[in-house]
Amino acid sequence: MLAATAISQSATAPLSGLVLRDIPKPRAKPGWSRVRVVASSLNMHDLWTLRGVGHPPERLPIVLGCDAAGYDEDDNEVIVHPVIGDPDAGFGDETLDPNRALLSEQHDGAFAEYMTVPIRNLIPKPPWLSFDEAACLPVAWTTAYRMLFTQARIQAGDRVLVQGAGGGVASAAIKLAVAAGAVVFATSRSADKRSEALTWGVREALPSGERLPERVDVVIETVGEATWSHSLKSLRPGGTVVIAGATSGANPPADLGRVFYLQQRIIGSTGCTRTELVAMLRMLEATGVRPVIDRTLPLTDIHKGFQLMLDGKLTGKLVIHPPVSPELGTSP
Repeated sequence: MLAATAISQSATAPLSGLVLRDIPKPRAKPGWSRVRVVASSLNMHDLWTLRGVGHPPERLPIVLGCDAAGYDEDDNEVIVHPVIGDPDAGFGDETLDPNRALLSEQHDGAFAEYMTVPIRNLIPKPPWLSFDEAACLPVAWTTAYRMLFTQARIQAGDRVLVQGAGGGVASAAIKLAVAAGAVVFATSRSADKRSEALTWGVREALPSGERLPERVDVVIETVGEATWSHSLKSLRPGGTVVIAGATSGANPPADLGRVFYLQQRIIGSTGCTRTELVAMLRMLEATGVRPVIDRTLPLTDIHKGFQLMLDGKLTGKLVIHPPVSPELGTSP
């Protein structure tokens, strides 16, 4: 089968370590299921792996891809929950299991025709979601959901700032927060992305670093160094910054004086639980909210997709379609 595999890492030329090649179809071990992938999507996590950030080189080669929707071995339509972990080891939360792993960290991922995952990680795909929409949800959308509702516990009427509008997590956070009745502000360096964010229901979309018309209760932060100071200055006393990424750098100035004097809360957030993914699906069904899909590409064009991500040319998610195996014909 065809798969997109990371074979080496480079901080300056990450795509040099990404190859498309034929590998054997995986076999499911006891307690696991083989999934035929219909759609997957790109995440910054895939790019970090190619850059050598948070992924030891001894785990290479490995098939990339953290998101997947497809068919299980009984031909059921499924969404793959991407966190492989033991809830009992994480006090009821698999994201707190010290040995947890996201797909493509310790186990081959979704940029392939087939993959294997624990049966526990399979969630029925609702009929009202397309495979492309479903493939956008497991990492970016659930990350945003956990940040907003588990960590920040936003309520209708809360003021929320989302930094870096246009990214996968940011676009999800905007749409989910708006659907929950929050007043949302967004920032971006791109005028086009600010315009797009306005169509998603934000009250104002401002250039990065520009002063907001009012201080906010919650900041959704995935950018890191470039926006950190602005995030703290935009936050009301006693407000909360939830951080789940640092695409521009992970070592911002701490500004501890502001944090303790204004009693601001800084909360880290990583991944989501299976329960949160199911809860988010219920919210999407109730509200009609759907993922923002920038475009779709075949697996054979995955290098082009990564380059678009590197160049900051995506708004929302980029969906990848693996080839259809000859024995399956042209339909799923």
